[in-house]
Amino acid sequence: MKLSDTMATPIEEKLDQNLKVRTGMVHVSDVRTGMVHVSDGKSRPEPLRLNLTMELLSLQKLEVVTPSSCHPNGPPMESKERMVQITRQKQGGLGLSIKGGAEHKLPILISRIYKDQAADITGQLFVGDAIIKVNGEYITACPHDDAVNILRNAGDIVVLTVKHYRAATPFLQKQLPLMMAYVTRYIYGTDKLRQNAFEVRGLNGISTGVIHCDELAILSQWLKLITDNVVGLTHLQMKLYNRNFAVGERIEYMGWVNEGVINNNISWQSYKPRFLLLKGTEVMLFETPPLNVAGISKALVVYKVYQTMFRIVKESETVDSRQHCFLLQSSGHEPRYLSVETRQELLRIENSWNAAIVTSVIKLGRKTFAVSHHGKSGGLTLDWQAGFSLTEGAESATVWQYKFSQLRGSSDDGKSKLKLHFQDHDSRAIETKELECQVLQSLLFCMHAFLTAKVASVDPAFLSSIQQT
Repeated sequence: MKLSDTMATPIEEKLDQNLKVRTGMVHVSDVRTGMVHVSDGKSRPEPLRLNLTMELLSLQKLEVVTPSSCHPNGPPMESKERMVQITRQKQGGLGLSIKGGAEHKLPILISRIYKDQAADITGQLFVGDAIIKVNGEYITACPHDDAVNILRNAGDIVVLTVKHYRAATPFLQKQLPLMMAYVTRYIYGTDKLRQNAFEVRGLNGISTGVIHCDELAILSQWLKLITDNVVGLTHLQMKLYNRNFAVGERIEYMGWVNEGVINNNISWQSYKPRFLLLKGTEVMLFETPPLNVAGISKALVVYKVYQTMFRIVKESETVDSRQHCFLLQSSGHEPRYLSVETRQELLRIENSWNAAIVTSVIKLGRKTFAVSHHGKSGGLTLDWQAGFSLTEGAESATVWQYKFSQLRGSSDDGKSKLKLHFQDHDSRAIETKELECQVLQSLLFCMHAFLTAKVASVDPAFLSSIQQT
């Protein structure tokens, strides 16, 4: 069978015959499969079969089957041992990688042969060959690391005794766990979309390479299938983490975003992947996802949700070609410009943010800020139940008090002065209260959080769902 460079197939659904009998029922998991082209972003793409299960994405090379067992481009018959002499190169060594070993109950298998390097030049070694001897010495019982050392120290002229194992193909295919994986269509670090292509990166740093699809419809289908699996697995992991936390401390959201970073030596921003987590009263950013509960305490950035503004960036306001962007700005810190892959994911974050706001404000209950009112020192309190109140003097006597629903507007000078416009219940007249606060931004952000939480809590179903999460 000859593989065409333009060969591509629609996505097929198969049944994994991993049958589990439970109370008379048979569980069969779905496997999606189809042909794609994969490259490292620089070299010419090669055709591979993409296999997708709920938890795993794998890319498999197709073996070329021909009438002749001695076809120059294909591996030899399995039954024969061969001796192959390799001349080690100064750059690249033997030019091959191995997998397997005694600890895996597998032979030492050639997993990769590097183009134009020593092993490739022989024309007699293939991916899937098991190395039986090195310079006449058996290595079939060696652990992987011992085999690596034997090959490394075998001298400049190395004689390998090998035998091809077709059954090793599944072990040698590239496999990537989808738990908290990162899926993107963008060229890494930029705002440039790939043409009909995407990449998946796993928790362990393994990348699929750039996966190319011939048709936009097939690309969209693969992206949806893979993303849905990643989101589903990440949600399950979130539930497992939440078993360790009280209601007000639970995780509302976790997933990948990209942060725009301004570099001093260039006029445009680059992007770095960050793992975003909304937990209890805090929003966190990680360089890599937390692998356990203890890892959650090791965030790169931590802000209080009730002191942070979340704003979706309008399409007309984006700074470059990245879409689906939003801003996070916490009091006393520079705003962070972030983006996600899809509109759907952006809305998921927005909904989770509103949920986190309600959770954090209910837990906080009340917050008091030092203010000045008509030249007198006082405290402006935001209270989840009571609303706004101003107290003055050593005895903290209440000067005035309004419910959140009575606020009709506000204005400030961007420095310290704030005007709050309330409507009197009886007269319906607007009453303006003038205050000064040295941490004005913090007060405004917290006020916005309380008001957002109050609006969200008007919907009883929404509030109930937040408290039960």
